[in-house]
This record gives sequence, C-alpha cells and structure tokens, in this order.
Amino acid sequence: MTNRGAPTSPIEFPKDPSSVSEHFAGGVEVADDVLARLRDSCSAVSVDAGDTAEAGRDWWPLAMHWAMNGETPARASALCTPNSTDEVAAVLRICNDAHLPVTPVAGRSGVCGASVPVFGGVGLDMTGMKGIVDVDDASLLVNVKAGTFGDVFEDDMRAQFGLTCGHWPQSIALSTVGGWVACRGAGQYSTRYGKIEDIVRGLEVVLADGTVVHTGGRGPRQAVGPDLNQLFVGSEGTLGVITEAQFRAHPAPTGTGRAAYGFDSFAAGLEACRLILRADANPAVLRLYDARESRRHFDTPRGQSVLLVLDEADQALVDANLKVIADACASAEVLDPHLLDHWLESRNDVAGLEKTVRGGIVVDTTEISGRWRDLPTIYDAVIAAMDAVPGTIACTSHQSHAYTDGACLYFTWAGAAEGGDVEGWYRRGWDTVTNTVLAHGGALSHHHGVGLNRGRFLVNAMGQPAFDLLASVKHALDPNGILNPGKFFADTPWGQVPWR
Repeated sequence: MTNRGAPTSPIEFPKDPSSVSEHFAGGVEVADDVLARLRDSCSAVSVDAGDTAEAGRDWWPLAMHWAMNGETPARASALCTPNSTDEVAAVLRICNDAHLPVTPVAGRSGVCGASVPVFGGVGLDMTGMKGIVDVDDASLLVNVKAGTFGDVFEDDMRAQFGLTCGHWPQSIALSTVGGWVACRGAGQYSTRYGKIEDIVRGLEVVLADGTVVHTGGRGPRQAVGPDLNQLFVGSEGTLGVITEAQFRAHPAPTGTGRAAYGFDSFAAGLEACRLILRADANPAVLRLYDARESRRHFDTPRGQSVLLVLDEADQALVDANLKVIADACASAEVLDPHLLDHWLESRNDVAGLEKTVRGGIVVDTTEISGRWRDLPTIYDAVIAAMDAVPGTIACTSHQSHAYTDGACLYFTWAGAAEGGDVEGWYRRGWDTVTNTVLAHGGALSHHHGVGLNRGRFLVNAMGQPAFDLLASVKHALDPNGILNPGKFFADTPWGQVPWR
C-alpha cells in the first residue's frame, strides 16, 4: 500500500531503521556549526538515524537485497526539508560554502540509486514544497511545486480545474513532479501526451551557490537562445535543484476507446506499431508484449504477442485513431479488448517486486530506446545474450512507449545467483543487457535515468567528447561539485564513486 502524499518505502528493514548499517559507509559528516546554520535557515532539519536511513535509499532493486540484510545504501548526516525556494537557496549556499555534498530527494521512487547520498553530507528533502501554484486555463498551463506527489497533483487538476497533464508513470503514487523532470520520466500515456520533456514549459531551479534561475515559461516556441529547460530536464539533481515546474495541460478527455490484437511474432507487432505511428496516429497507450510476457500476463496461446491499445481524447479523434490502428493490424487476430481491464487494474502494482526479492531472486528491468529499424535486432540480441548467462531464469520484453522514429523496449530479467553472490550476478545482468543494447545502436535509458547504477556506462553511451562537454557544464554550474555527487561522474571531491 502506498503512503499517499509521502514517500513509500520499497521494503521494510528487518530491524529498527535507526540501527541499520550503511552499505557505502564513511560519508561526510556535517559539523555542529554548519548544522546550526542549517537549522536557522530551514523549516525542518533532522539528524535522526531512522530518518536518514529511510532517506538514504530508493526503489533500486539491488538495495532491496541490502535492506533484507539490515543495510541502507548510505546515510546523509543531516536531512533538510525546506518549504520554500528561499529555504532551498539558503541550504545550498551554506553547503556550498562548507563544501558539503547535497543529495536532492523527494518521493525516492527511482530504480537506479539516483537519490542515494553516497558521500553523506546533506539530504535535501523536497517533499515540503507541494501544491499547485497557478493554473492558466486559457493557455492550458499549470505551475506546480516540485515536491508534489503525482497522484495528488493529477487528482487536484481534474477535480478543481477539469484538466490533466497526461503524465501517468507506473510510479505516479510514489513519485513527485520534480522527480519526473529531474529523471526525464515517461508516463504510460506518452504516445499521446509526450514524455516529461515534451510537457515541461518552464522551470524554477536553484543552483549550487543559491542562485535562483527561471527558464522558459514566457511563451510558446520562444527563440531566445538554447532551451535552458532541457539543460535541467534529466540532470538528476547534478546541475541544480528544481523547485517549481510549469507544465502543458489538456482538458480532461471526454472520449475513450480500446482494442487488442494478437501477432504471430514480436517483430510483426513492432512493425504494426511502426506503421501506426508513421500514419500519425497517437493513441495514449500502445503496448506490445512479447510471447513470454503475453502468456504470463494474459494467458494467451503460446507464441502469440499481444498488443494493447487505449486512447482518450475527443471521441472523433479516438475513433479516427482506432481506424488507423485496425488497418495496420489487419493481419493480426482481433482479441477481446477487456484484456485492457487486467492491465489497468495491475499496472501500478509494485508488490510483486518485493515478493520476488524476498524469494531470493535477483530481478530488475532495463528500459531502453532505439530506432524502428534497430529494435527487432536489439530485442533478439538481448534475449539471446541474457538466456546465455548462467543462472538466468527469464528475460522478457514489451514495447511501452512509441514515437514516429522509434520506441522503448522494456526488458525484465531475473536469475538465481550462484553461491548467493547477488551483487555479482546483478552486475553481470546489467553489463549483458546494456552492452548488448549499446552495441546494436540503442540508447542507454528511455525514462529511468542514469543514477548510481548506470553511471559506469555513460561515457560509452554518450561518447567521450559529449561526456566531456557535460562535465564542463557541471563544473561551470557547480564548481565545488556538491550537487548529487557520484551519479554521472566517477571523480568527485570526496574520491571515487562506489559501484563503478
């Protein structure tokens, strides 16, 4: 059960959180005089061991195994919870002056360790900054504070204003709008509404030295130099701390439509999805499951790949989309659209992850993106590579987000670690999937981001010149390197990053 409007722990510690140990120990401590300054500048500051243990982890599956052994990944020395932009700026100025690492956290729903304070210091809990700030109904724009949880935000938008932003990640009840932006997230309805980078229109960001910056937000398609919104979208708290976002909104939809199809192969289903997007149809949901996942989720005939279609908009637009989709799927078997009911009922259920981990199984998901021309090869290569890893129990995939130029493949893989070497098998799984994807032209991530877990792949994924450019931007905006150290860059003022 989720903790509405507050972080939800991924798994319970086997003992009092205040007594758990740290997997990455030896973090920077906050001196008493600095702590006193933080308390004078911020609404709430905690040094409670239980608070810092919970705030030291996210939904990274590997950290769930550590939790069962009585470990949190890391602890901040102090946890600051500001309730205004001025307080965020004050905390960052103090930490910058004292050369203290700062790790922004909020819902802590990420699955790559992005909010783990690997070097201790200060945890900056953004959940104190919540609520809708302003709604411009004429322009369909909404300003919202970064610590607002997704389900609360969407419920308020619909109930109070009859609007939606259309961003429905699986983690909607676990995540905040600032986290969506910081990790370049995707909602399950992204084929219609876009990913978060398509939804953002403006940002308020606090830099490492406490400077408050406003980007975008003055008008559509403005031509006033590079789009600085996109500098911070996906920066995972390494370049600045997002305190408020302006999003594009839509009237709550009045029409809906559903369809389901069965294909003889995953490749045939991918081709149908490509043709649907090529014809400019944009249903909210276009999810294609490979044969293994189709059988597991829907008990379909062996070898069949299931395509689920769900749309919402004005009914005329929905009907037009469904006609285009039906034409593209003419060679497929028409299935009962009530298959959507099962997906809708279970799509945000994360209880299965804990059950699997408690069963001693090493499991994770790797979401990537690629061009349509490359996706069938990427799919075949990853499945074959993971099936060849000793101990693999299963590797499956589905296509979850589609665009005119390509789509996201979402791989789920699980295995049994020989001799109990969970970390070793987990690393082999990630190395196998990621290196195979990159070797076949795919992108490192589609919407889960980089975090601590994927940092070792970043140079290969970006190329050294582009990575060096990113490092230069980091140094310009955060010369003391205090912002979320260890997530993109191996070298930090506090030494090498663990888990590289």
